[in-house]
Amino acid sequence: MVFRLDDELWFPDPHLADDDGCLAVGGDLSIDRLLLAYQHGIFPWYAFRHDEPIWYCPKKRFVIFPDEIHISHSMRTLMRKNIYTVTFNKDFEGVIANCGGLRIDEEYAWLGPDMTAAYTELHNQGFALSVEVWEKERLVGGLYGVNIGSAFFGESMFSLVPSASKLALISLAQIMQECGGSLIDCQFETPHLKSMGGRYIDYDEYMKIISRE
Repeated sequence: MVFRLDDELWFPDPHLADDDGCLAVGGDLSIDRLLLAYQHGIFPWYAFRHDEPIWYCPKKRFVIFPDEIHISHSMRTLMRKNIYTVTFNKDFEGVIANCGGLRIDEEYAWLGPDMTAAYTELHNQGFALSVEVWEKERLVGGLYGVNIGSAFFGESMFSLVPSASKLALISLAQIMQECGGSLIDCQFETPHLKSMGGRYIDYDEYMKIISRE
């Protein structure tokens, strides 16, 4: 069942989502609605030629636990070379612009002006963060997402050179290990993320983890 949201700040029970995770359509991208959504494992998505957000909550959650991040031999070799520098929250706007730009010609052009403005405001209020990968002064990769409590909800990543997004994800997992982070929500499975340690857990287990103080 797919619900229609209105101006009230609410979401239906995530257990009622369709098999593909689609839960609701409509509503807005206000800070309060986005925070309520992420606290329940719900995230927005703009489908191609669809002028309002579609809210998803998959019943199987594809996540990476920070201490399970897989670093391949080739990535360890690359990291030892110190070709790239990794920073946090140095250029959020640059990261989100690159993530959006890479999707202009794709079937699901979800990161448009409304989404960009919403996540930029989340960043300004301290709820969204970015990881940047630099080759000297050039931004060559990175990722961004929402950080609530000990969980990080990944939204998008990009690479302009091979393995830059992998380096960003590894750096995020390592800093989360140091700070007691619980999990990285990957939203959807990809071969890229699976190769780095991503796996599925049930929604109820997922909620127990992200609800911990």
